[in-house]
Amino acid sequence: MHWKGLAFALLVASLAPGAASAAEPAAGEVRTTHAIAVDGAPKYGADFEHFDYADPDAPKGGTLRLSSGNGSFDTLNNLPVQGVSPRNIGLIYDSLMVASQDEIAVWYGLLAESVEYPDDGSSALFTLRPEARFSDGEPVTTEDVAWTIRAYKEHAQPFLKAYVDAVSDIEVIDDRRIRLSFDQPGSQPGSQTASLKPISQVASLPILAKHWWEAEGRDISRSTLEPPVGSGPYQLATVEPGRRLIYERNPDYWGRDLPVNRGLWNFDRIEYSYFRDRTVEFEAFKAGQSDFRHEFTSLFWATGYDIPAVKAGRLIKAEIPGRDFRGMQGYFFNTRLPMFADPRVREALGLLFDFEWVNEHLFYGLYERLDTYFLAPGYSAKGLPTPEELALLEPYRDELPKEVLTEELLPPVSNGSGADRRLIREAIRLLRAAGYELQGNSLVNATTGKPLRFEILLQSPMFERVTQPWINSLRRVGIQATMRVLDSAQFQARYQDRDFEVISFAYTFYPPPGREEADRFGSAAADQPGSANLIGIKSPVVDALLETLIGGKTLEEKQAAARALDRVLRAGHYVVPHWYKDGYWIAHWDRFGFPETQPPYDFGQANGIAFQPTWWIDPEKDAALKQQGRT
Repeated sequence: MHWKGLAFALLVASLAPGAASAAEPAAGEVRTTHAIAVDGAPKYGADFEHFDYADPDAPKGGTLRLSSGNGSFDTLNNLPVQGVSPRNIGLIYDSLMVASQDEIAVWYGLLAESVEYPDDGSSALFTLRPEARFSDGEPVTTEDVAWTIRAYKEHAQPFLKAYVDAVSDIEVIDDRRIRLSFDQPGSQPGSQTASLKPISQVASLPILAKHWWEAEGRDISRSTLEPPVGSGPYQLATVEPGRRLIYERNPDYWGRDLPVNRGLWNFDRIEYSYFRDRTVEFEAFKAGQSDFRHEFTSLFWATGYDIPAVKAGRLIKAEIPGRDFRGMQGYFFNTRLPMFADPRVREALGLLFDFEWVNEHLFYGLYERLDTYFLAPGYSAKGLPTPEELALLEPYRDELPKEVLTEELLPPVSNGSGADRRLIREAIRLLRAAGYELQGNSLVNATTGKPLRFEILLQSPMFERVTQPWINSLRRVGIQATMRVLDSAQFQARYQDRDFEVISFAYTFYPPPGREEADRFGSAAADQPGSANLIGIKSPVVDALLETLIGGKTLEEKQAAARALDRVLRAGHYVVPHWYKDGYWIAHWDRFGFPETQPPYDFGQANGIAFQPTWWIDPEKDAALKQQGRT
């Protein structure tokens, strides 16, 4: 089956999980199961042989070459705040359970053969597979699981730590059984949707090798470039700091025949090269130096593939329907700074970003405006508030802008001219109301005399062409803004230390939401270095809605809380929203085979490798490509 002309069938599942394989537990019942489904029941039964989107007969072998054009790495330990780790390090690790790619929030046993939990989610007893082994031959035991959780609690950066915050007690029963207790705010019998998220978050953590990390000279709280021991399908064979990582498939991988792995991890070798510039990386891909590319740049997608290799069919360009997990992306304001403390200032700056002009002239009309913090059906606020949302918002009516309860809050829509007078006039009105006045060519605070000027931090030069029109628009009203592109290490250090004024950033959103949202928006995280609350939000209303969101007793209650929170966050004008597009743009050299069924969720993002792990090298295609050449 070939992708030329997009002629392949894709099974796109609905947001509801597939057919139930087990009944919901009654109140007070304890369930022992092969899978955790946060909402509903798992699609695959305990006797399933492989995922529908994987071919168990997929051939093994060959080398896959991938690349990144967005920085580098200086550590192989992703726990501490310090350092930049490679996302693809997940290739060397296994977790207790692993998510499927054709369901929402369903995990199946990997290191764990089963999990037992009461319906209120107050505890979970994991039983490890007796055959589970690390790459050095040592068994994976519950001591490794307990040590990993404690390491996350004590040494992980705040956002990662949020995934184990709910663990209140760890009981190692024996080498194969471990019971975890969870602090479940507001949970009650029958509240399965609200209570299983903490269990699933712990189940998805990479399990670390206690014996390796506790060896002399190693410290889990510090950066390291020594390849760690893991239990996953690959081992690190070569580490060139900041430049290249080479993984080799572990020939003795203990889990290769498990149902969750059949048809996956088909390459003997994965080479991952790093480029500091996306343009250079793109040119290297077109020259045949890498095999597969997720395209995130509209300029490249619209104009960069008009080359002989594409016309001849040696390089395949395809647009795949699907749904990624996306939260808010945009220009984030640091509200800790006096200049951004007033929401009227933030709203005015947002009015001066002309997305319609940018989309037409720079994005070739390929994007839609992002208008929500929770881009998933049921979680994103649409239209007027529902009765359930109003019930959550009404107690705070006097503390909220009135439009939160009476309007659908959306980003402004311009006339696309790049200088919409209506929006400019409104921005000036808001700035004047906030105490700013024009003195000469500068907008200054009438009380302090300080001009309104700020720096915008970017992680990629590709954002310069998008940011410059905003800077030009700001200059028209007397605001002096500049932009600075940093490498990945500098960028991470600046945002972790809150050393920025405006920063281009993005959140993911994996429904249903859990404690990670408190790390993004909660007051307790605002002044915590390394937390995900970049904005510095400190709002009692937000905190109250987060409490309901995290401790909601039903899926419907959590969704209503997410929508209410979405409205409050939008009304705060904390972010100038960017853009998005459903589906995936991909390009690859024509050397691969793949199953006819492709997964609809999170395509090609498993373990951070930026490639779909069910693909393989087709010997006939590979030979033909070598004969024809890649250029």
